[in-house]
Amino acid sequence: MKLYHGSTVIVEKPFVSYGRDNLDFGKGFYTTNLIEQAEKWVQRFIVLGNKGIVNIYDFDEREIETRCRYKFFPEYNEEWLDFILACRSGSKIYEEFDIIQGGVANDKVFNTVELFFQDLIDKSTALKRLKYAKTNNQICFINQDILDTVLHFEASYELKDNN
Repeated sequence: MKLYHGSTVIVEKPFVSYGRDNLDFGKGFYTTNLIEQAEKWVQRFIVLGNKGIVNIYDFDEREIETRCRYKFFPEYNEEWLDFILACRSGSKIYEEFDIIQGGVANDKVFNTVELFFQDLIDKSTALKRLKYAKTNNQICFINQDILDTVLHFEASYELKDNN
């Protein structure tokens, strides 16, 4: 499977320790199997005057079942919401896994998550709103040894400003 990572640089050798804390699935190296999603992410860098690089990787997903502690969230649901909130609140729950895959808390989804996080809406209302959100996809690598084994850099390209 092809995976993509948006950055300001070419990332031939990804490191899980370089990621920021308190993200959707904790600290790790984030990728997606949706090229449009990676390109949209890169546009954020370009708008700020930086280079926008889409890195392309080959991912041997067969390794997930045999070697990895893998967590998959197939949809925005209560388990996903609780996990996102725990990670964004500083919990290290993500360290129980090597790879985590599921929906992205993008702008529309993030607004709902924030409203719930701030107790402005209840969980039931949040889940009803998330039911209609288009699920994007992110695959976060938590374990460096697993990452080094299953993800292989293939190429990269610079994305230019859409304007």
